[in-house]
Amino acid sequence: MDSALLRGLTRARRSPLALPGLTRRRTLQAGGVTAAALALSACGVGGQQRDPAADENFWADKERTGSLRWANWPLYMDSERTQIQQFTEATGIEVDYKEDVHEAASFFGQIQPKLANGDDIGYDLMVLTNGFELAKLIELGYLTQLDHSRLPAFTEYAGEIYKNNSYDPGNKYTVPYASGITGIAYNPEFVDREITSLQDLWDPAFEGKVGMFADPQEIAVFGLLANGAVPADSTREDWEAAADKLREQRDSGVVRAYYEQDYIQPLTTGDLWMTMAWSGDIYQQNAEAGTDLKFVIPDEGATLWTDNLMIPYTTQAPVDAIELMNFLYEPEIATGLTEYIGYISPVPHAQEVMAEWSEAEGEGERAEALRAMAESALVFPEEGDYQKLHNYVALPPDQQGEFSSLFQAVTQS
Repeated sequence: MDSALLRGLTRARRSPLALPGLTRRRTLQAGGVTAAALALSACGVGGQQRDPAADENFWADKERTGSLRWANWPLYMDSERTQIQQFTEATGIEVDYKEDVHEAASFFGQIQPKLANGDDIGYDLMVLTNGFELAKLIELGYLTQLDHSRLPAFTEYAGEIYKNNSYDPGNKYTVPYASGITGIAYNPEFVDREITSLQDLWDPAFEGKVGMFADPQEIAVFGLLANGAVPADSTREDWEAAADKLREQRDSGVVRAYYEQDYIQPLTTGDLWMTMAWSGDIYQQNAEAGTDLKFVIPDEGATLWTDNLMIPYTTQAPVDAIELMNFLYEPEIATGLTEYIGYISPVPHAQEVMAEWSEAEGEGERAEALRAMAESALVFPEEGDYQKLHNYVALPPDQQGEFSSLFQAVTQS
């Protein structure tokens, strides 16, 4: 199962701009899907490459159409589509919103043949995670180069870290929708010391009580950082050393299991004492169940992953799509999304707006929930946290299969 989808479906989501209430958690069983998805994800480019120079004057003659089609992950906007309604009220542009992205690999496989032929894929805007599929879309020239003169809210309100990433320098093709941190979560009921380091995941004192992620992009970063390597600068030699480090951890008996998404319950009950974890999951679990699970960014660093908005080059409504991109960076709109999603907004100013909302609410459950979220470093990381965060290893498509195989050999043995 694709890791971004699992992040989206493993936790309940809060309804924005409404009385508090958490929808029930939807779960997926990974089964045999994981191996197939990863195999597809690790394939080569497998398509006809376009010359990006063909889009040099792409925006010159483009105009609004009054409608657009948007493909996103499930549970990434409330059921009332509040922000879409606000966008339509502000602009008159209608949005056909579809929760059609269920795995990055399979979604790429669905749209790639049409993009190779220059055909309409049925979407003018889509959301994918930084990773193998995004690298392929960029390599093949299948994404429209963004006109940043049409993104004034992004320019004004996006955090600086979201304007400087390794997978799309200068946001040439993408802007962030939501982000999260892959760090360490632990249960203080069973761990009698503060966890601060990746090396704690290798400590024999926690034999059989450590959870790790099965996704090769996720676990690779932890292996690299544990060895002191910088993911963005890593070489094949570094990858092999990281795989050896992770194999050592596995063979020592420390690892209980390699998880796709079902780590929250064992962490809560004590079957796991600590685990790789997504920041939003831990925040939502504590808010929903009243638990006191701890989430830390290790001293050596952790992962910042991002789900990104992008426009395919076959779009039928590029102006409408880029207007919606820009609209989502207005602070109050970004705040509404953050309240529902529970992950990190690329708009730091959303923290201030959320605090203002909590004050306006006065007393009550929603006011308290807003205040807690505004004060949470899991939702609004501090500057020092960001300095320790790394993107996934950015790889050209011809190296992705080799990279994945190294780490799958650890987690699937």
